[in-house]
Amino acid sequence: MAGSVGLPLADLAAHVGAKLAGDPDTLITGIATLQDAHAGQIAFLANPKYRKYLSSTLASAVILAPDQAEDFSGNALVIANPYHAYARLTALFARKPTKHRGIHPSAVIAESVILGQNVSVGPLVTIEENVEIGDGTVIGAGCFIGEESRIGADSLIHPNVTVSHGTRVGARAIFHSGVVIGGDGFGFAPHESGWTKIHHLANVTIGDDVELGAGTCVDRGALSDTVIASGVKIDNMVQVAHGVKIGENTVIAGCTAIAGSTEIGANCVIAGGVGIVGHITIAEKVTITAMSLVSKSITEPGSYSSGTPITSTREWRKLAVRFGQLDEINRRLKTLENTDQ
Repeated sequence: MAGSVGLPLADLAAHVGAKLAGDPDTLITGIATLQDAHAGQIAFLANPKYRKYLSSTLASAVILAPDQAEDFSGNALVIANPYHAYARLTALFARKPTKHRGIHPSAVIAESVILGQNVSVGPLVTIEENVEIGDGTVIGAGCFIGEESRIGADSLIHPNVTVSHGTRVGARAIFHSGVVIGGDGFGFAPHESGWTKIHHLANVTIGDDVELGAGTCVDRGALSDTVIASGVKIDNMVQVAHGVKIGENTVIAGCTAIAGSTEIGANCVIAGGVGIVGHITIAEKVTITAMSLVSKSITEPGSYSSGTPITSTREWRKLAVRFGQLDEINRRLKTLENTDQ
């Protein structure tokens, strides 16, 4: 973390590979938006609608694309992708937990557990038999790690995360508070007097560099593992059901729900509040816009949407009536067409 002393602008340029325009010795102590920044902070311009703030910003420097830098006279880091450069700089200013605090005396750790070097285990953590924790990993307060699980090196498990038995997690994972991995899927077989529980016999496998947001649940598979590939980023309050497979570098926004045994390709973007039914396949490089319902397989890359855009309540009620009339209108239209023939 840069702290109050700050980092020279030249160091920031070198860190992200940007061209520096201005004073290389300018000290930067933090990052802010163009409209909120003050002296000592660096801002960025990634969305054209915020360009109007460029001339009035109080930031000591701004991250800009080459075509934007032509009209800016202040200190600048000039780079093709300002948003990516901003993302990389946040790592220099983030407040991070201390890497190695040791093992808290209240933690309950089975004798068969293998802890790597410089592992931190917080208060009231439970780690069951035959678990392996990689070097440099931090397990926050109140976490539960079930037997036979593996968590890779340099991972950050925030407080109150549950990792159930048999889970496999790669390196550099970030799991935020409230994440539950490896709970039973929602599986019941109907019969004449009710429902019989289907016990889920498989596990969860998670690749490297995966981040799961607060409150997200990843269920274990019934007969084959639930799989989240490397590089996947999942927002808060997302449901990943049993047997789902998510391809590399796919991102999923908050409150999306994915039903069982669905396969999602690599490099997809799934916006917030999307519902995806079970037992379908979504191709690579698919974008699904917010609040869509995916009710069938998607076989080609591209952007897909469903749902009714917001309008006034009065207008929506009129449209709802029209929806109910569509079948009758269709029958009348076919009658007219047949008459004309």
